[in-house]
Amino acid sequence: MNTNQHTEESFDEKQSLLLIREMIQVSQNKLKNDGILFILWGWLLFSISFLTFLQSKIDIPYPAKQIMSYVMAAIFFLIVIYSVYYILRQRKKVQTYIGISLRYVWISLVVCLVLINVILFNVLGTFNVRLQHAVFMVFMAFAVLVTGGILRYDPLIFGGVIFGFLAFFSSYLSIENQLLMESIAWLIAFIIPGHVLYSKRNKTPNHV
Repeated sequence: MNTNQHTEESFDEKQSLLLIREMIQVSQNKLKNDGILFILWGWLLFSISFLTFLQSKIDIPYPAKQIMSYVMAAIFFLIVIYSVYYILRQRKKVQTYIGISLRYVWISLVVCLVLINVILFNVLGTFNVRLQHAVFMVFMAFAVLVTGGILRYDPLIFGGVIFGFLAFFSSYLSIENQLLMESIAWLIAFIIPGHVLYSKRNKTPNHV
């Protein structure tokens, strides 16, 4: 009887490990399609931070700045609309626990960013942009690293580590140079992994 019980426990353990592997694989396959969101948001945030950095270093005529601001605002709202549409469309498909967990990670990130800004303002009595920007980068590094760890996707893990390192390095810099560091972080953590993921979307079957 003990032998049978041991066999059943061993079988259940193997089944559990197999199920976890399958869930990770399904989520990784789904992420290959979701790579389009990494690409869109990565290029948008890279452009915003890098263009703002350039404006602080180069004398750009005011009309040109206004045009760039309007264009970036329009692109931002279009990406928001597309992201909402994409997420709602994906919710109609089969959901995995890993996919749901990742959704909570990123929703929690947004909520925590709002809270940390409010808390810093309450404590400091003013908006310290240099401090808040570095803290923002730390939270982004955490979310990217957790996402990569859950999905066992090395480029995201590497991107999260680099994001965190650049956040620490940015704390020694002016806000203008912090924006340059942020643009590099978006390139490494979002844009490159996003393009790699999206390029693989048709190479493996999508089970979700």
